[in-house]
Amino acid sequence: MNKELFGVLEDDGAFDELASRSSFDWVGAGENATVAIRDPALGFPGRSATYSDERGYCVLWGEVFPPDDVSTPVAEYTLDRYEEIGRDAFSELNGSFLVFVELDGDAIVATDPIRTWQCFYADTPRGRVFGTNPRRVVSAVPHTDVDTRGLLEYVHMGVVVDERTVFDQLNAVPFDGFLTTDEAGTLSRFIYDPAGPDEFDYVDELAARLERAITRRSNYPGKQGVLLSGGYDSRTIVAQHPGIDVCYTLGTPDHPEVVVARNIANQYGADHETLVANEDYLNVDESVIKYCLGTRESVHVHHAGCDGKLDADTVFHGLFFDTLLRGHFLPRNVVDILGNKFPLQGLDPNPDPTKVLSSKFGYHPACDHVFPECYDEFDTSMGFIDEVVHEQLDKWSNRYDNIYDSIALVGIQNQPTLPFHFELSDNYIESFVAADAELIDWHLKTPPEERNTETMKEAMRKLNPDIFRHRPPDRPHHSFRKNQIEKFLRRKLPGIEPFSTPWPDMDAQYAENELDRKLFPGYPRIHELPVRVKLRINDITTWMNSAVDTSLLTPNDVLCPPEQLLSNL
Repeated sequence: MNKELFGVLEDDGAFDELASRSSFDWVGAGENATVAIRDPALGFPGRSATYSDERGYCVLWGEVFPPDDVSTPVAEYTLDRYEEIGRDAFSELNGSFLVFVELDGDAIVATDPIRTWQCFYADTPRGRVFGTNPRRVVSAVPHTDVDTRGLLEYVHMGVVVDERTVFDQLNAVPFDGFLTTDEAGTLSRFIYDPAGPDEFDYVDELAARLERAITRRSNYPGKQGVLLSGGYDSRTIVAQHPGIDVCYTLGTPDHPEVVVARNIANQYGADHETLVANEDYLNVDESVIKYCLGTRESVHVHHAGCDGKLDADTVFHGLFFDTLLRGHFLPRNVVDILGNKFPLQGLDPNPDPTKVLSSKFGYHPACDHVFPECYDEFDTSMGFIDEVVHEQLDKWSNRYDNIYDSIALVGIQNQPTLPFHFELSDNYIESFVAADAELIDWHLKTPPEERNTETMKEAMRKLNPDIFRHRPPDRPHHSFRKNQIEKFLRRKLPGIEPFSTPWPDMDAQYAENELDRKLFPGYPRIHELPVRVKLRINDITTWMNSAVDTSLLTPNDVLCPPEQLLSNL
C-alpha cells in the first residue's frame, strides 16, 4: 500500500519485527505504543498530520480538518482538546480519517463518524496490533483460523458486516468506534435525531453545507481532477469547486452519459477526458483485489483499469452523496402491476429490511442452489441474510427511532462501495466530500422522507441555478415518476433503445476473457453462478491466500468451507 497507518499497542519490540521504520514517513514511539504512517500528502493542509510534545503525541491520517474557527495545527489542536475533554475531542474533527492519541501513557485509535476507513486489529502474544492494511495485521497472528460466518457473509452478500472479517483473529474497529489496549467500543457521533421543518430548513441547510464542504477542500495541491458522471452527485463538485482542471468519465466517447458529462465539464470551464475501458475493466489481479481488504468486493473499483490515464494530483468524486443525501438505502414506495414495479410518492409504508438491504448489497438468488448442500442451519441464502440483518438492527437499536433510519444505518455501516475510495486514496490525493461532518449532521437531522433526490436537486439549484442545463440522459424529465415510467417503456417496447450505463458489459467481458477457464478450471458448479458472484469468489480466495501466504484455500472451500482445512491455515 502507498498509504498506510500501522501500530502496536503495549509494544515490546513487535513493531520492528512486523514493519521497517524506514518504509514509513513518520514513526512515533510513546510509553504505550509505536505508531507509523505513510502518506505522500503528509503535512498538506487538510491532510495527514502529526504532533508530539512532552505530554504525548497525536497522529491524524487521511483527510481531516479542525473546526472552522481554529487556527492551531489540527494534530496539535486534537492533542490539546483530548487532554481537556477526552474522547469528545474526536467529535470536533471533520473529514475522512483515523486518529491516534497517546497521552500520559494512555493510547487510543478512533475512526471518523461513518468509518470511511476500516482499521483492523488483532491480539497477539506481543501486543495488540492495528492498522489499515489487514494483511500486515494478520501476519502478526501466529495461528490463523477462518471465520466461516464472515466468509458466508462475503460470498452471499458481498460484504462482511460490522466488526467481523474472514479470519477469527482479525477484527475491524467498530463503526463510529475506538480501540484501546484492552477495549474496542463505540462513540456517539452518529445517532439519528430528526428535526422538524420549523427548526431546520432541509434545502437551505443542505445548500449551505455543500458549499462549505467543497470550499474546505478547494486548496489542495497540483492538478485538480474529478470523476464525473452525467448524474447529480459529482456535478455538484464541478459546479462549486473554483479550480477543477479536468473531468474524467468512464465509457465510450459517444455514449449519452459521457456526452452529458463532457457538456457539464465545458459548462464550468474544465477539460474533459473519456476513460475508455479495455479488457482490464474486469481486473482480477491481486493489484486491485487488495483494495477489497477482505471485507468488500473489488468490482466497485470501476476505474482501476484506467488509472494510467488519470493525469491529476488531487481527485474528487461523488461517493456517498446518494447514500447520505439522497436516501440510497431507503425503500421507495412502489406499486406492482402485472409483475412490474411503478413508483409512487414517498417511502414504502411497510418495508422489509432484509429485502431492502440484500438488494443494495450483493445478494443474488442464484447462490441459493449451492447453499443448502453445505449448511444445515438455513434453507436459502436469504434465510442466512435475514438473521445477519436482524442481528445488526437489534445491536444498533439505540441509534434510531424508525425503521427507515434503521435500514439506512446498517447500509451506511457496511457500504459495499468503499474499495472505490480505498484505491483512489492510495494513488492520489483523494477528497471525500460527502464525509464532511456538516453533511453527516444534515443526514442525521433530516427525516428519512426528506432525504431524497428532489431535496438535493433543490439545494443544488440554490448553489447554481443553471446546474441542470445538461440533464442526466437517463432522467430526461423533472418528475421522478415520469423518469421511471420512461425507463420501463424503453425496456419493454421494441425498437426503442433502453437507457444504459456507459460502463462495459461485465458479463460480455467475462466471457470474452474466458475467465471461467482462467479462474475456475475444474469447478463446473461455479461456472453456473452469475458473473458478479464468480468475481466475488475469486476476490476472497485470492485475498485470503495472499494474506496468509498460502494456496490452500480453493474456490470450492469458499462456498463450502471444510472445518479441518480452515483451522490449519
